[in-house]
Amino acid sequence: MSIQPTMSTPGCPYRLDPDAADVHAEAAALRPAGPAPLVELPGGITARLVTDPGLIKRLLTHPQVSKDAHRHWPAYRSGQIPEDWPLRAWVDARNALTAHGEEHTRLRRLIAPSFSARRIRALAPVIEEITADLLDGLVALDTDGPVDLRGHFAWFLPLTVVNTALGVPADLHDGLRDTIGNLFATNLTPQQAVENVSAVYRLLAELVETKRARPGDDVTTDLIRARDEETGTRLSDQELLDSLMLLIGAGHETTVNLLTHGTVDLLTHPGQLAALRAGSARWEDAVEEMLRHQPPIANIIMRFPTEDITDETTGTHFRTGEPLVISYAAVGRDRSLHGESADTFDITRSTRRDHLSFGHGPHYCLGAELARLEARIALPALFDRFPDLTLAVPAEELRPLPSFISNGHQTLPVHLTHQVTP
Repeated sequence: MSIQPTMSTPGCPYRLDPDAADVHAEAAALRPAGPAPLVELPGGITARLVTDPGLIKRLLTHPQVSKDAHRHWPAYRSGQIPEDWPLRAWVDARNALTAHGEEHTRLRRLIAPSFSARRIRALAPVIEEITADLLDGLVALDTDGPVDLRGHFAWFLPLTVVNTALGVPADLHDGLRDTIGNLFATNLTPQQAVENVSAVYRLLAELVETKRARPGDDVTTDLIRARDEETGTRLSDQELLDSLMLLIGAGHETTVNLLTHGTVDLLTHPGQLAALRAGSARWEDAVEEMLRHQPPIANIIMRFPTEDITDETTGTHFRTGEPLVISYAAVGRDRSLHGESADTFDITRSTRRDHLSFGHGPHYCLGAELARLEARIALPALFDRFPDLTLAVPAEELRPLPSFISNGHQTLPVHLTHQVTP
């Protein structure tokens, strides 16, 4: 793909493709422009897209780099960002993803117990049961034609897991899935974005009302107690809703993308799939290579220096309050880190774990081990149940999500059983 600058003058911002036709080609094309070139987001908002792995690590651990637009984005604080900016939900939210310093510590501490090693281990049999039920459902489908594996399997597995952990009633599953999923879209019109955010909050408020009336042994009930009880970590109403939005979105979107990209990687590399199925390669290694090769989140917005910063290693200067976008996709394909074969999927790669697909530093994804566990359970089960699974279209014809944030497929058409050509 080609990337068109907004103007012909050198140094002008490059307009990120809102339809995200090829996030990897975009990152590769921008890399020669330096470790943090200026880019344009939807709505004409400019930011620095950070692509250098070392610089990203240093910024993600820098005490003077914030995620709190309410405190540290001057344009936002002064009212220059339109109320209908399509990506505004990513900076309006008040949760652990957007907080900084002591506020981040407080909000993260409230949700961290949900992802403790004990709770994740306890979810393993639940994930196995959900996987088996979904695979039974695939068997029941008419296998003469293509089946959308994303829609019938990869989409529902993490959704059911996260909703089980949160205690989300079944009648809210589809609505929350669709509206929170749309928060990742980068091609929505301002009106579509505003309407979607309103729908998200209506559903989250309904979830809270339901759980207040019928509390349970689940994460939502725990967070409501933190909101209602007088404790040192008490949540505001907005923080409660936004924390639930974060947990549902992060717990679902990333794992869907991991499962679909992982399936495609293995179907297009049958030798590596055969090694996994024969036991001569490890699924743990395969999952890490999937995360490197196709990070579930391509780019994450936004961060803001709280003071002028100059990176000593690269000499890159960032101004106070200048928005930063972190490119995890660029890290996974960086040749200085992964060699000339960085674009190639290889589960034996020595640098397979050298990715930042779950972030780095204080904001490292709390659900990382849960996503890994789901993939390590679901993918072997899928290929054991359907050993003749094949793509129904060439891999290059799969349509990406219209999002430079979420790196996934719109659909994943497959044949569950071997198709005999007439």
